[in-house]
Amino acid sequence: MVNEEKQNILKRLRRIEGQLKGIQRMIESDVCCVDVLVQIAAVKAAVNKTGTLIFENHAKECLSNSLESKSQEDVVKELMQVLTSFIK
Repeated sequence: MVNEEKQNILKRLRRIEGQLKGIQRMIESDVCCVDVLVQIAAVKAAVNKTGTLIFENHAKECLSNSLESKSQEDVVKELMQVLTSFIK
């Protein structure tokens, strides 16, 4: 993973961590459920975006390198397995 991409992903994960801690504080403070659910939806979207970035990186870099040692069919199969586990 290129250092810039890695730093972007780590930055996103730290932001998600902060959002989760904020949700914990909201629960402890008995904040309205609707407000908590809005924040949970924001975390879900942020996690999905981060996962998508990691998946893209995997497809571009890792699988491209795999083509040197594996057949195209095996690489596509691996990509589909990763995608299937990501979207569950």
